[in-house]
Amino acid sequence: MRFSIIIPTLNEAPTITQALQQLLNTIDPSQSVEIIVCDGGSRDDTQQLAQQFPLTLLSSPPGRARQMNTGARQASGEWLLFLHSDTRLPPLWMSAIASCNQPWGRFDLRLSGQHWLFRIIEKAINQRSRRTAVATGDQVLFFRRDFFQQLDGFAEIPLMEDIAISKKARRLAAPACLSQQVITSSRRWEHNGILKTVLLMWLLRLAYWAGIKPDRLHRLYYS
Repeated sequence: MRFSIIIPTLNEAPTITQALQQLLNTIDPSQSVEIIVCDGGSRDDTQQLAQQFPLTLLSSPPGRARQMNTGARQASGEWLLFLHSDTRLPPLWMSAIASCNQPWGRFDLRLSGQHWLFRIIEKAINQRSRRTAVATGDQVLFFRRDFFQQLDGFAEIPLMEDIAISKKARRLAAPACLSQQVITSSRRWEHNGILKTVLLMWLLRLAYWAGIKPDRLHRLYYS
């Protein structure tokens, strides 16, 4: 198996069908790809809808890091991709990853909204990621399976698991910062306010850097 795509889900019924169909449309049929959905106990029709597609459906206790680790343990791919259910891969993602010399990496990010502020935010996120070698989960982290195992997977913390594994991985190898853009939903930004969300993100990262426990950050993020 060349690629394993691992998708953690929780109550994603309104969007999961479209997300999986779009994902299938990006897969080159000449490539060997498996899709693994690991559900954290959805109370809606997420699991039933996912089962309509050619994939492996797993269940685990809730928690994105825990769900992604569960999926990774079942994966057989040379490359492991961790895809949020509200993020869309670009058409040529397979060839982009296959040409990587680095054992891990991420894509550039584009937010789905049309507001001009999103273009500035995207550029800032992508430039910061290149400068710091730290990526967010929205940028679709990918790892060679043996390298991911060397990292002992994601730290099973309720928030900032993407930052934690990036910092661990960059000590061993520089990431591949792919210029192809993944598109991630801007719905949270639009619902809560763009500037308010930016400030919250920076506050959370600063607090994490200062040593505040991820469970406290999780409560703040979802409050």
